[in-house]
Amino acid sequence: MVYPVTWHNNSVSLIDQTRLPNEYTVVEIHRSQDMAEAITTMIVRGAPAIGVAAAYGMYLGAREIETSDRQEFLAKLEKVANLLRSTRPTAVNLFWAIGRMMQTAYETLGTVAEIQETLLETAKNINAEDLQTCQAIGDHGLGALPQTPEKLIILTHCNAGALATAGYGTALGVVRSAWKQGRLARVFADETRPRLQGAKLTAWECVQEGIPVTVITDNMAAHCMKQGLIDAVVVGADRIAANGDTANKIGTYSLAIVAKSHHIPFFVAAPLSTVDFQIANGTQIPIEERHPGEIYQIGETILTPPGVEFYNPAFDVTPADLITAIITENGAFSPGDLLNAGKKTLFNPHSAPRCHDR
Repeated sequence: MVYPVTWHNNSVSLIDQTRLPNEYTVVEIHRSQDMAEAITTMIVRGAPAIGVAAAYGMYLGAREIETSDRQEFLAKLEKVANLLRSTRPTAVNLFWAIGRMMQTAYETLGTVAEIQETLLETAKNINAEDLQTCQAIGDHGLGALPQTPEKLIILTHCNAGALATAGYGTALGVVRSAWKQGRLARVFADETRPRLQGAKLTAWECVQEGIPVTVITDNMAAHCMKQGLIDAVVVGADRIAANGDTANKIGTYSLAIVAKSHHIPFFVAAPLSTVDFQIANGTQIPIEERHPGEIYQIGETILTPPGVEFYNPAFDVTPADLITAIITENGAFSPGDLLNAGKKTLFNPHSAPRCHDR
């Protein structure tokens, strides 16, 4: 198992995902400022993993505050929260985890030291809960997948695996559960330009566990579907609106369009903490725009001529009507039933689009 965020020796250990797959390195984080930088530079990435990291970052910030006055402590903790909120605007798990940590701080009675201790326990709980959530998503996803063929070929985009969560993964959690139950033949992984998380991270995770994986460039997906090579698409999410519109890594929207064109079911796997019930639809989801160097440079190699301009949105929004089901820890739901997720109005896999015959 891969655990990208762990509490160890009174500090946070992060797998440095910017160095994978060629180098496995663990970074020790001792300060909230360092955690903010690690999130911004994508040493840790993936919405659930960012949420776990931010929770520990809140505790690290709380530990740095030198005062015994409760009100002064809470005021300074708000500044730590604002620092961490500013790192990645699209991933709602970040804001959810910070909000839970702040609520814990305000509701905990006693001394500053007691609040700090409770914050650490809350961060540990968020970590453990996310791992359990991902395992539940994997199991529910297994039930939502097409019944035929017996062994499926699943296409995924970006990395929504153990590295993007506390462990096990969301989209790759579904893949792992299918693999364990003998329902998976192979994973096709989009390379995921411009940061290549599919080629670097998803492929790396699959190789570690012996799961057959084929990497394709992002613009090959439609061809593979037309050739009958794909039975289902499963992706993760960074934020889901109340109506089911879903923000995920750039390129997901086009993948959903070609999947629908080829009558291939398109699933989003994400914890309920990724659903932002405060926004009605995807037009209200903020889209992070990242440095153009991600486009024009790979390593030391410059790919483009001088004088060109760049546009580098990190995410796009897939409309709910292109999504077959959203797989959560409570079950799989049609996007229109997402508001009833707590009531478990479950998705019926027998009413889903049939996959393209192979």
